Amino acid sequence: MSRYGKEFKDNIIKQMLPPTSKSVSDLHKETGVSEQSLYKWKRQAKASGKATPSGKSTSEDWSSEDKFMIVLETARMNQADLATYCRQKGLYVEQVEAWKDACLNANGGVAEEAKQLKKQVSESKKEINQLSKDLRRKEAALAETAALLVLRKKAQAIWGDSEDEIFLPQIAK
Repeated sequence: MSRYGKEFKDNIIKQMLPPTSKSVSDLHKETGVSEQSLYKWKRQAKASGKATPSGKSTSEDWSSEDKFMIVLETARMNQADLATYCRQKGLYVEQVEAWKDACLNANGGVAEEAKQLKKQVSESKKEINQLSKDLRRKEAALAETAALLVLRKKAQAIWGDSEDEIFLPQIAK
């Protein structure tokens, strides 16, 4: 059995929520409830789906998780209900709409980015294959040139130092 009544606990949680958004330390000083209990109540409220900002005083400083929770809470509301909700929470309708747009567009570009990335990977693979092919061709040409130089030196050693003699046939000596 809880030491505090449900009404008392709900009142404290309500004070943690907008528009008052009192900090846990302030509520501890005012009520005498331990900070551990207050944090536990806040976690439980968050787990039950209530938007409980992380001690930030203005709604623009809230975490994306808190903003997302508000978007979920207001998803099925009409304009009048949304306006009432926003007044109770100390928010503007425009803020909630902007958060909703941000949530909806959060993954919008992922498919396009994946397609672009796949195309870049394919182009990179083609370029790597072409470069590898060019490298093999150049290595073969270099090996052939090295072999010709070795043969040329051997021929010079056998037939003499004159380069002209190597390539001109020996007619008569």
